[in-house]
Amino acid sequence: MKLPALLACTLSLAVVRLPAQAAATDSVPGTLVRWTMVAVPAGTVTLPDGTTHAVAAFEIGQTEVPWELFDIFLHRLDVPREERAGVDAASRPSRPYGAPDRGYGHRGWPVISITHGAAQRFATWLSEKTGRRYAVPTEAQWARAATLGAPTAVNAWHRDNADAATHRVATLPADALGLFDLLGNAGEWVTTAEGGGLLAGGTFQDPPDSVSIARRARQAPSWNSTDPQIPKSRWWLSDGPFAGLRLVRLP
Repeated sequence: MKLPALLACTLSLAVVRLPAQAAATDSVPGTLVRWTMVAVPAGTVTLPDGTTHAVAAFEIGQTEVPWELFDIFLHRLDVPREERAGVDAASRPSRPYGAPDRGYGHRGWPVISITHGAAQRFATWLSEKTGRRYAVPTEAQWARAATLGAPTAVNAWHRDNADAATHRVATLPADALGLFDLLGNAGEWVTTAEGGGLLAGGTFQDPPDSVSIARRARQAPSWNSTDPQIPKSRWWLSDGPFAGLRLVRLP
């Protein structure tokens, strides 16, 4: 069976020199969409609230999740065409009312406009497809990666340089850990110790001094104010074009 054109694409990232065994690729079986995970060593990290946490070793996506990977989940492209209509609507996103990429860019651009719950469900689906343990980063895991890689926003898309839009992943230089856009560009969902969601790192809409490790934001009603659904969508943020994600992979 001929694969859809979308599945025949491979995300191309800038070459980064990393220590041996520090990076590994993964893919969804049956597709050519690949991504790179970067190892983060165990250690401790202090969160913005002043609490210190021990963090076990894990791997984190070298980039924010791009649309070509999320599209497989969204459009049921991993399911035979004749069976797609029967996929449980509770486990996959509903079709958004408008273009969720806002016209910023699609292939190679970061996923945006999604809720924390949608990010978690995507991680569950990816785990089932790959046989590996993917998850939305905990707040401590994300902070650990940021502390090692991007303690300051030297390479970040923010309000003053982004021209009011997200940019293709990996277009700015990588940080010290080999990660792209950990700060700025699309904000990244993290999970708190209580299980809630926070958007970390700042976004392309924020001023430079708000694009930082300390930046956290909770979903506000204004992020979904124009969603015509009642109740509001649990998948999409009609007014949250800055909300994206980066996944971690656990041993």
